Amino acid sequence: MGAGCGRRVVVLTYSRQELFAHHGNSSLAYGTQNEMDGECLGKKKKGGTSLNSTDTETATQTPVLQVRNVSKRFGGVKALNNVSLEVHRGEIKGLVGDNGAGKSTLIKIIAGVYPPDGGEVLINGEPVHFSSPRDARKYGIETVYQNLALSENLDVPSNFFLGRELVVGGLLKPLKLMRLGEMQKRARQAIEDLHVKIPAITSQVRWMSGGQRQAVAVARSAFWKGQLLLLDEPTAALGVEESGEVMRLLKNLATEQKISMIVISHNLEHVWSLCDSIDVLRQGKKVASVRKDETTPEEVVGFITGAHAVAGSK
Repeated sequence: MGAGCGRRVVVLTYSRQELFAHHGNSSLAYGTQNEMDGECLGKKKKGGTSLNSTDTETATQTPVLQVRNVSKRFGGVKALNNVSLEVHRGEIKGLVGDNGAGKSTLIKIIAGVYPPDGGEVLINGEPVHFSSPRDARKYGIETVYQNLALSENLDVPSNFFLGRELVVGGLLKPLKLMRLGEMQKRARQAIEDLHVKIPAITSQVRWMSGGQRQAVAVARSAFWKGQLLLLDEPTAALGVEESGEVMRLLKNLATEQKISMIVISHNLEHVWSLCDSIDVLRQGKKVASVRKDETTPEEVVGFITGAHAVAGSK
């Protein structure tokens, strides 16, 4: 423990709702210190994928994510019907469609919230089966939902490490000693590296603007060395300036850190500014998969509304 980082006993009192947002279950796992440090630094974990290894030519050609003929039904409603898509390293893919098209369901299957009823998901060419969001995170999949899943009563470092606290063993179990100084140091470095503008690292999230909260949520995902970032309406309810800051952050992550992304958005102007390719869902089916420079906003609207025929959906 570094100098000046005093130890104190901390009782972890997160609500059941907060734990569901980060783990998909109500238990808080502490893990060993090596596991925590390894996850933060991007070291290879059992069943996971390291981003620090040198990319080979084969790895570059293999998509980071492949979804093959995935279907999902909720009772009598078929939310997804044989949907396939691919995302390559450093690519930002827009996922668009009307309400009820199946966008959020697809994102939740990739994130490990829902199991698919049919089809398969591959990460770097390897078939995977997720039983919880924690399984997905082992493969470098991080999700920023529309509600951000931030705890407003906590500061930035506490939100960064929520459910993944750096701890050392204590005399009393299940109480642990949290390395508060180290957590603050790492969170501050991540915020500075990504040029995120917030009042202070120790500010509670409740006092931040919508754009600052979104930036904190995105920075947290990048901090944990994710290779695939899933974003549900990242610019919703943000002003023009704040939307621009969030999109700048996302573009930098894709360009500089080669993080792949799937972005759900109803704002086609933002999709056009941010994304490299666009997939369109309509009534649970993929009806188009196009490169941004090979289509127009009017054509994409036609795919969304059903005015145009299926294009490139195989």
